[in-house]
Amino acid sequence: MKTARIIYNPTSGREIFKESLAAVLERLEMNGYITSAHATTGEGDAVSAAAKACEMDFDLIVAAGGDGTVNEVINGMAGFEDRPALGIVPTGTVNDFAKALHIPSGILDAIDTIVDGRTARIDLGRMNSKYFMNIGGGGKITAVSYEAPSKLKAIIGPLAYYVKGIEMLPQIRSSNVRIDYDGNIFEGKVMLFLLGLTNSIGGFDKLVPDAEFNDGYFSLIIVEEASLAELGHILTLATRGEHLKHPKVHVYKAQDVHISSYEEVQLNLDGEFGGVLPAHFENMKEHLEVRVPESFYKVHIQKDVYGY
Repeated sequence: MKTARIIYNPTSGREIFKESLAAVLERLEMNGYITSAHATTGEGDAVSAAAKACEMDFDLIVAAGGDGTVNEVINGMAGFEDRPALGIVPTGTVNDFAKALHIPSGILDAIDTIVDGRTARIDLGRMNSKYFMNIGGGGKITAVSYEAPSKLKAIIGPLAYYVKGIEMLPQIRSSNVRIDYDGNIFEGKVMLFLLGLTNSIGGFDKLVPDAEFNDGYFSLIIVEEASLAELGHILTLATRGEHLKHPKVHVYKAQDVHISSYEEVQLNLDGEFGGVLPAHFENMKEHLEVRVPESFYKVHIQKDVYGY
């Protein structure tokens, strides 16, 4: 028999997962999993719960919650040499990671993906000692994702990030940074820098339009110092995936990135505060095994296996 450990945020998504827990347990056990569940009690609890599940040699960990819960579960798993597969049940406001992986929003539909879907090996990022699955970044504007009020996100969803971004534009200033990436150097004033792993980040589903999920590279996006009008234009273009054409926006592929500054520059990992510079970013190629639907596997994984 296979074993599964559910780690869920009981307050996420108006507590809808908690109400569906009995049906979820039944569905998993009907598909051959001996299943137990852990309700998180606060920040960081999912990290320790996932680490314990790895120590106990579970075959599968199911993370039920928003991107914050999934990030914590991954941080609990990623340091182990032998890691369970990860299943995701998206019950947060935006669910960037689940959207990028084509995971359906319905709870039982997501469970069906876990039991009937495919296992894909995808890249993770590591920043100093922390892991991330969507994006690492820095600069004042990256604070949008964790400063957007929860109430606003609950009402209008991903649009909340755009609204908060426009509101914060007058406060945004450039920072002087040095970015060393795979033997190359960028030095100068930037509004922000982003290291993306997926295409759906911070409520913007076209921020990295050509993202590859298992190529071993970040998409490094650098926005040079820009005027308020230019930055507003770039933000608007980003909603359509057209920002990479702007002359103040540069994009590179990179595996290993060191970023430093004489100023205090805040960092953001998967929408949460990640500390301040300096930072060392490493792409960990195919470090995570995650259950995905056939549609994602065919588009992003199978083409790499068969070369099309």
